[in-house]
Amino acid sequence: MIDLMILYVLLKHDLTMYAVHKRIQEKFLAYTAPSFGAIKPALVRLEKAGCITSARIMSDGGKLSVFYSITKDGSKRLRELLLNPFSSNPLQFLSDARVKLSCAGFLNAEDSMELFMDIKSNALMHKVNAEKILSDEYTPLDFYQKIVLDNTICEYNNFISMIEGLEKNNAGNS
Repeated sequence: MIDLMILYVLLKHDLTMYAVHKRIQEKFLAYTAPSFGAIKPALVRLEKAGCITSARIMSDGGKLSVFYSITKDGSKRLRELLLNPFSSNPLQFLSDARVKLSCAGFLNAEDSMELFMDIKSNALMHKVNAEKILSDEYTPLDFYQKIVLDNTICEYNNFISMIEGLEKNNAGNS
C-alpha cells in the first residue's frame, strides 16, 4: 500500500520525502499510518522501477532538497495497484479497501466499477463468513465474541451500502 499512496500523492505535486510523508498522513491517517522509515525504501524502489524520478535542488539557504515526481509508468503502476486483487485477510482487506477507495478518483469510470465490484464481492464474502460463525450452533461463542461478530456484520453491511452508493454515483457520471 505504501507504493500506492506515494504514487497517489505525487499525482498533483512534486514533493520531498518529508512532504510525501506529511501528505500521506493528511490523506490516509484515518486508515493507515506508514512510518517515515518505510517511505525512503519505497521511494528508492519506485525510482528504480521507473515509476518516479528525483531532482536534487539547492535551496536559497544552501540546503540540498530532493523532489520526487511521478512518471507515465508511475501512473500506469498506480492504476495496476488500485486494481490488484485484495488480501484474503479480512483486517487487511478493510484497510486496503479504504485506501484504494480514497484514490478511486484517479481511475476512469470503467476501472472504478471494476474496483467497486471487487471490493463489494470481498466485503460480501467476509460478511457471510462472519454470519456463518455467528449462526453456527456447534461453535461455542461467548457474549463478547457474539457482540464483536455482530458489529463486524454491521460494519460490512455499511461498507457494502457505501460501495453501492459509489456505484450509483459512478454510473450517473459516466
